[in-house]
Amino acid sequence: MKKLTFGTPEKLKPSTFCKDFSYEETPVAFDASAITFRKKRGGVLLEYKTEPDARFYGCGLQLWEFDHTGRKLTMRCNADPCTPSGDTHAPVPFFVTNKGYGIYVDTARYVEFYFGAQKPGDGFAPDENDTVKLTTDELYAARMAQGNTYVSIFVPNCEGVELYIIEGDTITDITAQYNRMAGGGPEVPAWALGVLYRCNGRYSDGQILDVANYMRERDLPCDIIGVEPGWQTHAYACTYVWNPERFPDPSGFVKKLRDMDYHVNLWEHAYVYPTCPIYDALKPLSGDYTTFRGLVPDFALPEARKIFADFQKNLTALGVDGFKADECDGSDNTGGWSFPNHASFPSGLDGEQYHNLMGTLYAQTMHEALDFKPTLSEIRAMGALAAPYPFVLYSDLYDHRAFVRALVNSGFSGLLWAPELRGVHSRKELLRRLQTVTFSPQCLINAWNCEKIPWLDYDCVDEVRDILTLRETLIPKLKAAFDRYRDTGVPPVRALVMDYTDDPETYGIDDEYLFCDDLLVAPIIGDESDSREVYLPAGQWADFNTGEPVPAGRFTVTTEDIPVYKKIG
Repeated sequence: MKKLTFGTPEKLKPSTFCKDFSYEETPVAFDASAITFRKKRGGVLLEYKTEPDARFYGCGLQLWEFDHTGRKLTMRCNADPCTPSGDTHAPVPFFVTNKGYGIYVDTARYVEFYFGAQKPGDGFAPDENDTVKLTTDELYAARMAQGNTYVSIFVPNCEGVELYIIEGDTITDITAQYNRMAGGGPEVPAWALGVLYRCNGRYSDGQILDVANYMRERDLPCDIIGVEPGWQTHAYACTYVWNPERFPDPSGFVKKLRDMDYHVNLWEHAYVYPTCPIYDALKPLSGDYTTFRGLVPDFALPEARKIFADFQKNLTALGVDGFKADECDGSDNTGGWSFPNHASFPSGLDGEQYHNLMGTLYAQTMHEALDFKPTLSEIRAMGALAAPYPFVLYSDLYDHRAFVRALVNSGFSGLLWAPELRGVHSRKELLRRLQTVTFSPQCLINAWNCEKIPWLDYDCVDEVRDILTLRETLIPKLKAAFDRYRDTGVPPVRALVMDYTDDPETYGIDDEYLFCDDLLVAPIIGDESDSREVYLPAGQWADFNTGEPVPAGRFTVTTEDIPVYKKIG
């Protein structure tokens, strides 16, 4: 690994707030002298020439694109991204290649990457076999470049930047090193890898206890009950104070759930309403704009984190051991809410930087509130160097195909993703989505906007029980994978190209993934078919469900189960 410094980097950057940040300087084969550096109007530009057949992956939680070759991406934190522009719940300025290296750009700015840019006349020759493009798909499709190509990295609003060049035999090797820079993966207990059921946001304590009893009476595996916004006296913004009408006895309510062997997870977001008891203490430690009429605490300040975390301990003292930390991403796509980029924060950060840092800093704060005990919670945004925090990302989007792609992409960037189940339109869609959820880092049924339990209208409780029971059997395997993530930085979910970087057949596969250390999962999307094409890389494989051997290569499978294959040896 090699660190490169260009110009005068900013003092406040992701590594500033990563308490276990470390790296070992070693020789690299990458020719660092080939990177050019120029100051441009509004920022700095780094550029280097790359191979025409280089492929580029990563850049955070990308829902709409997998192979970024030939594309421009801007690392901008945004809820519910709707195009492959780079906007994401979790922008990470770290990319990996099939050429044995990855590059991490240590900045919270809205970095613009262009992977495979070309310049006029730079080795380009007309293709005699090229044809006139007559459809929009043909016209705007990403194309492999001809001649010399470049990677350009534009970092706005700064005078310099630091890069880290990381090399390895496979993309998994490279990504593991990046994760170890931050301290490795989180400590996750076995119970947190079970089934999490989030109840409707308007439910009172009695309705939630009814759901808890239903799960136990029907022998449906469930380990965690999630409580949505209605538990507070005010949400959007938040008070973090129990609503006495819906929850007159919070301590007794939590105790009843714990006595039924449930863990308890509470929804909140970080914007502090004026009637919150810590509002006045946080006001001088917050940004100069509000969101949802609430303060935006500056979690870059230790004193702000302490005030916020200490108040949350009123909740953890009752037995709450997980949180759903919402709305820390902001949105240009769903209403334009959040603070502006020109906002100022007491730490010296501006709004642009804080947008990209807020999720990770919020995760740090809630980890403090939990006294750093092992858990697995949810959060709506993260960023660079986030691997050590026990938080899984989620989205208000609900495209099954995009959810699987996000699951595949998450492993490139030190992130965890939950392709949750919510409402559905058919029995088959419910079961297909639940199968995907079962083979993911967190088994999340998020019924926050469902008037009743999602499967009650589809007469499939037995099938649901079978799928959730399968998840319970996977917990030891997933716990071992999380322990490996903690110790080595190897993520528990990985794209095929990460382990099989030398296999070009894997370069475009964004609907299959490696789960734990020896399973390959190929979800069937939607409810229109029971068939799909599967690719198994070289090696010996067996059908996970039947134990029958399956040859490597491409084939079509038809099944009502989720296609899963176990690697032998």
